[in-house]
Amino acid sequence: MESVEETDGHTDDEQTRLPRLTAGQSLRPESVTASGHETRPPARYTEPSLVAKLEELEIGRPSTYATIIRTITARDYVFKKGSALVPTWLAFAVTRLLEEHFPRLVDYTFTAEMEDVLDEIADGHAERLRVLTDFYFGDDNREGLHRLVTELGEIDARRLSTFELPDPDALETGAPKIVVRVGRYGTYVEDEEGRRANVTDDLPPDELTIDLARELLAKPAGEERELGIDPQTSRMIVAKDGRFGPYVTEILEDDAPKSAKPRTASLFSSMSTDTVSLEQALQLMSLPRVVGEDVDGVEITAQNGRYGPYLRKGTDSRSLESEDQIFAITLEEAQAIYAQPKQRGRAAAKPPLKDLGADPASGRPMIIKEGRFGPYVTDGEINATLRRGDDIETITSERAAELLADKRAKGPAPKKRPAKRTNAAAANSSASKPAAKRVPSKKVRAKAG
Repeated sequence: MESVEETDGHTDDEQTRLPRLTAGQSLRPESVTASGHETRPPARYTEPSLVAKLEELEIGRPSTYATIIRTITARDYVFKKGSALVPTWLAFAVTRLLEEHFPRLVDYTFTAEMEDVLDEIADGHAERLRVLTDFYFGDDNREGLHRLVTELGEIDARRLSTFELPDPDALETGAPKIVVRVGRYGTYVEDEEGRRANVTDDLPPDELTIDLARELLAKPAGEERELGIDPQTSRMIVAKDGRFGPYVTEILEDDAPKSAKPRTASLFSSMSTDTVSLEQALQLMSLPRVVGEDVDGVEITAQNGRYGPYLRKGTDSRSLESEDQIFAITLEEAQAIYAQPKQRGRAAAKPPLKDLGADPASGRPMIIKEGRFGPYVTDGEINATLRRGDDIETITSERAAELLADKRAKGPAPKKRPAKRTNAAAANSSASKPAAKRVPSKKVRAKAG
């Protein structure tokens, strides 16, 4: 157990000698002080801290660390959120499968011992074929991989990839149980009634709470809202909530060729599937919009991208201030933007979206600002991204202070240190330099006098 130092300098496990007491003696407290203590979860692994943990467990070697990190990222076992490596639901399902059916092979001790065996083979102290034969077919002490695989039995993939979300109020409210499942096409939540809703890939598992799951199920992806018929194509236009956000699309005819793809467009951040109109949907699906031709004959278009609205002229792109400009900007305004030198650094700071008063912890004013990856609250020193469910219009100063306090408690992100130049690197650097030509020295023969 870890002791915690209190504000008065004492620790919570400090022992004090009690006065002499007798059985049954009643005690009168002189004072009662309530002191709270909250524990923080361990920080997520980053690439450096994961390598340090592998070294501690004696797993792998410096030449394999990069491959290990590349593998777990490529197979979607983790994704990067800043510098942190966030595990996915797929990683939990695969780990459960391996631990239940191959416990010895995924044990830390086995992996570390295998490194020693490989070193013995490299040093000539063990026979390669004998080691491989014993590993595959087994020996008197251990079961081989061949038997583990051939006598694996039935694997309940549905159970292994299902995780129940904890609901502390389930017994009192009688709410249906909600589980998370890893499916063939991604992760989703499902309740006892069979309703399903997709979970975005960038949502950390610890942020998928029971309340968020209910919110997703209340508006599941795949449900359509019919907007009307496109007068030009006579196709039905619908609005949906998809895996990557709300969008509008058209319904193709039943006899449409397989190569035909429906027009699709994401909604603007100011739109929702409940309020978007047919006219707006047709406008979105018409993008990119041709603004006009510049004096050099190159076409300028306005469109919406991953990082926001922008203009495009050949290979030259310029950011727009708002999504509404995509349909409103004129050719003259676009030419004026291209007449200005392209900004290579940060764009001019945008005005705050909302003022929330002073932060009770720091005393600095709290404001909501629009960032590259969405709105965030800041007190000028700490920035905290708004969470799913936080709305700019309805967020309170108490909620903003809570977000800043959470971010402040996590501490600053670790700074990357420049890699030290090793002796081997210095040797390689010196080896790559061409050797200087050696000029033979002339010998002077002394004449005998």
